[in-house]
Amino acid sequence: MKVFGVYAGYYNLLYQDKDYRSEVEYIYSLIDRHAPGSVSVLELGCGTGKHALLLARKGLEVHGIDTSQDMLGQARKQIGGATDEIAASRVSLEQGDVRTWRCDQKFDVTLSLFHVMSYQTTNQDLYAAFSTASAHLKQGGVFIFDCWYGPAVLAERPAVRVKRLENDEIQVIRIAEPDLYPNENRVDVNYHVFIRNKATEDVNEIKEKHSMRYLFYPEIEKLLADVGMSILVAEEWMSGREPGLDTWGVCFVAQKTI
Repeated sequence: MKVFGVYAGYYNLLYQDKDYRSEVEYIYSLIDRHAPGSVSVLELGCGTGKHALLLARKGLEVHGIDTSQDMLGQARKQIGGATDEIAASRVSLEQGDVRTWRCDQKFDVTLSLFHVMSYQTTNQDLYAAFSTASAHLKQGGVFIFDCWYGPAVLAERPAVRVKRLENDEIQVIRIAEPDLYPNENRVDVNYHVFIRNKATEDVNEIKEKHSMRYLFYPEIEKLLADVGMSILVAEEWMSGREPGLDTWGVCFVAQKTI
C-alpha cells in the first residue's frame, strides 16, 4: 500500500480522533471470547503501531507487518518512545506484503484492521491475503479483520468528505472525493490534502488515490473456506450489531479449521 508513503508523517494527526483504546478493548474482547488464552498475535498492516502497542500492554506478543517503510518508521518511533518498556518489548516490526509474507512461526491470532482487507481489490489479492492469515494461524486460532461492507456501501453511497485538523505546527485539510465502480465492487477515493506550516505559511499539496473493495458475506465465506477457515462472527465494527444496509464497517472473526 504505497499510497500511505506520501503522508505517513501526518497520519497520526489525521486520525487523532480515532479511539484506539476503545478499539483495542473491542478486539481484546473478541480474542478473549473466541480464542481464550491467546498469547501471540500477527498484525497484517500494522501501520503506525498504535493497536500493537496497546495490545502488548494487555500482555500479548505482537508481530507487526506493513509494506510501507514510512509507516514502520512512525511505528518504531512510537514504540521506541513508549514509557511502558515491558509492553514495547513485546512488539516486533517487519516490512512485508500481506499477500506474500511468510515465516515459520504460527500465531494464536492473526489481525488486520482499518480496512486493510478492503485494499485487496482483486480476487487474487484478497485470496493471497487470506492465505497469509491462515498460513500463520495455529489450529483453532482466529483471524480478525474489518472491511467495507458491500450492502451498506451500495445503500449509502460514498459522498465527498472534508476533514480539517491541526496541531501547534501544522494545519491539515483533506478532501476525499469518491468514484464508485459497481461492476468491480470498488470505490476509488481521491484524496486532495493541503498541509500548512503555521510558522512559515508554506503549503504542501498532496494528491493520491486509495482503491477500496467492498465485500459481501458470501464471497468472504467462500474465500475463507478456500484457505481453511470458517466464519465465527460477523458484526458491525465496535457496536456488535448484525450487518445490514447501514453498517459500512463490519468485523469478521474466522477460525482456522484445517
